Amino acid sequence: MGGDDPRRQVPRTDDVLADPRLADACSRLGRPLVKRIIAGVQELVRTGTLAPGNVVEETVRALPATAATLRPVVNATGVLVHTNLGRAPLSTAAVAALIAASGTTDVELDLDTGRRGRRGRGAVDALCAAVAAAQAALIVNNGAAALVLAATALAQGKEIVVARGELVEIGDGFRIPDLLVSTGAQLREVGTTNRVAFEDYAAAVGPDTGFVLKVHPSNFVVRGFTSAVEVGRLSALAVPVVCDVGSGLLGPHPAIPDEPDAQSTLAAGAALVTASGDKLLGGPQSGLVLGRLDLVEMLRRHPLARALRVDKLTLSALEATLRGPRSPVLQALEADTDHLRERARRMAIRLQDKGIPASAVESAARVGGGGAPGVTLASAAVSLPSAYAAALRTGQQPVLARIERDRCLLDLRALDPLEDEVLYVAVTAAQLSMNGTVGDEGATRIETCTS
Repeated sequence: MGGDDPRRQVPRTDDVLADPRLADACSRLGRPLVKRIIAGVQELVRTGTLAPGNVVEETVRALPATAATLRPVVNATGVLVHTNLGRAPLSTAAVAALIAASGTTDVELDLDTGRRGRRGRGAVDALCAAVAAAQAALIVNNGAAALVLAATALAQGKEIVVARGELVEIGDGFRIPDLLVSTGAQLREVGTTNRVAFEDYAAAVGPDTGFVLKVHPSNFVVRGFTSAVEVGRLSALAVPVVCDVGSGLLGPHPAIPDEPDAQSTLAAGAALVTASGDKLLGGPQSGLVLGRLDLVEMLRRHPLARALRVDKLTLSALEATLRGPRSPVLQALEADTDHLRERARRMAIRLQDKGIPASAVESAARVGGGGAPGVTLASAAVSLPSAYAAALRTGQQPVLARIERDRCLLDLRALDPLEDEVLYVAVTAAQLSMNGTVGDEGATRIETCTS
């Protein structure tokens, strides 16, 4: 081979690993992962894409922040609870609780007596304190699991009476009727797609009824010639009423007055309420069961509950969410619109000063994650040419935007104000990566939001 053969110029892996920066990376990320990164960089030298003397620098640049593949993403979509982005972002209190619980903990130990303790007692107590109408609570690994456990414990081999219009699909092809039937229960459908009356339920309830189920259609709205039966009326029936409120809203909220909440639903007469912990509650992925002590205890003692239980990290983060400051989701829901407009205006001006065609515009955010369907929240966004969306999504700090009317909108409602600087840096980096291929539309400086 000739002396200029690229394969002879590739630095040896051990020589690259000897650099102190990579020795530190090995202790942080693990030697196998670092070696895989080095191998990829060495291939760039073999193909002539990279100079041999730049291997260490390129390897350091390519190292991930952690040993996991999940990457933090800036949520500029205007969707507060974005399922594809892991739903609710955790509060600082919840993150601190996760770290504190990452080692050995007293998750099932009573330190005062030295005996076995009640698992998740702190999170359960915090949940009951937050929902005064609940006599007891149980925490499982997601909202669907909460409903499946209720169906298995209370209606296996029996009937579940449910309105036809509430047999919904909850996402990714999963359907409530399929989940319920998988437990060994039978469905007794009542009413029509758009209308159901109390008499329909009363006629269906009998000795084979396990419970009456009321499901909040959290991802769609039916309008027009419709009717439904309130929980209070259903509670007059001789069987328990189980309500899946879905979004995890614990109490009424003025921004979304039509969204059912656990406190009001139990106070109206529901025997059990099931919900998700990682939506409007703003906590980690979890399923919540709240309600009558005897029924919750029946679910807790069922063998399936063991398979659905959550780990110490979830329990710790959920308790901190309940006891700590308002969650990022609730802060976003309650964000002042005028403040959002001012943030967008300042951001647009800063970007314009960098030659980036940005403008501040009015926007419409939404809750997402199966919460408050059809409700929009007044918001503000930074508008960029649509080509920015891909560059932002694939940047070193990924940013997920929203494409609307052939524009890339960076909606600020779901963003903490402290993230504005991160967003600014990401947009300027995207401009550099695009090599000036973006047009100059929208480049005119503005001082106020426009529609």
